[in-house]
Amino acid sequence: MSTVEFQDTMGDKEATQMEVGDVERTCVKSGVNAMKKDGAQENKENDKQLQSPPKEKKDLQSGPRMTKKFLRDHCKQNKLYITPCLNDTLYLHFKGFSTIENLEEYTGLKCLWLESNGLQRIENLDAQTDLRCLFLQQNIIYKLENLEHLKKLSTLNVSNNYIHTIENISCLPDLSTLQIAHNKLETVGDIEHLSQCLAISVLDMSHNLLNDPEILSILEAMPELRVLNLMGNDVVKKIPNYRKTMIVRLKQLTFLDDRPVFSKDRACAEAWAVGGLEGECKEREQWETRERRKIQDSLDSMAMIRKKAQERRRLRELQEKGETDALTTPCEENNHQILTSSTEKIKAFVQDSLDAYEEFSDSQATLEHKPER
Repeated sequence: MSTVEFQDTMGDKEATQMEVGDVERTCVKSGVNAMKKDGAQENKENDKQLQSPPKEKKDLQSGPRMTKKFLRDHCKQNKLYITPCLNDTLYLHFKGFSTIENLEEYTGLKCLWLESNGLQRIENLDAQTDLRCLFLQQNIIYKLENLEHLKKLSTLNVSNNYIHTIENISCLPDLSTLQIAHNKLETVGDIEHLSQCLAISVLDMSHNLLNDPEILSILEAMPELRVLNLMGNDVVKKIPNYRKTMIVRLKQLTFLDDRPVFSKDRACAEAWAVGGLEGECKEREQWETRERRKIQDSLDSMAMIRKKAQERRRLRELQEKGETDALTTPCEENNHQILTSSTEKIKAFVQDSLDAYEEFSDSQATLEHKPER
């Protein structure tokens, strides 16, 4: 093979290789472009999905709805009033609702049960201005809100939800009972709003995540607090001498966690706060002595009553048999003397009353017959 032919052959090979490389590069570019297009399409689809919550909402609300027709039929089935405003109670628990709605006509409600549904928000209760009790336990509520129109509300139960902060309830002047057990309360800041709720007397915050002993300062700022439940919180273990400390610092407390706070408990706790264990033991001994004395006095009184009853019965039996002259015991003689003296006193009183009446009658008759001058 000549040099010229060899060079031509090598040139052809190089050209072929260049063509193949161009084809490969073209394929790679096409693949990359295709992948970019697919990625862009996926991003667009994701954006569309993110930008279309109404569709998701519609899917979420595909369950039972609190429609006007449902409410009307519910009233019929439960023998309530067909006219919405005449009903003072509605039992709408265990229905599977996700939204509170269509209650505008039920303006006379005083008690509303919405327990164990799928409610996510407190809303659409502006027309229930006479509502006293609202039960929203066992739902999926994350926030206390939209309660400002319920000025007469006295009981609110939002236990077993997902509430992280107590808020927006200081606008309820008559709220006396708040049950917010089994939620997500954790820090002092989460319950700080309670210091503005001056009417609350019953507070259940059991089984939350409270762990800061400083919550005591918030509870001290509640002047009407009588019943408190903090069971199931870590803070119970972090407050030294928990029960005594709570009783001493919360002056109005009458029931703590699972049992009452008796007068003896308060006296012993206050003695402990002043004189330690020695002071508490001394106070407890004094209470026990008083209690024993009181019990003994009651027993003595019962024994005396029984003895007197027996003596009266014996006296009555003897009188019935005509043997009253045969009485020999000093006690029976005393009873006879007492009865005799009492009878004599009654006779004397009756005679004095009759004499006084006669004198009064004579004086009146004299005045009537006296000639006028």
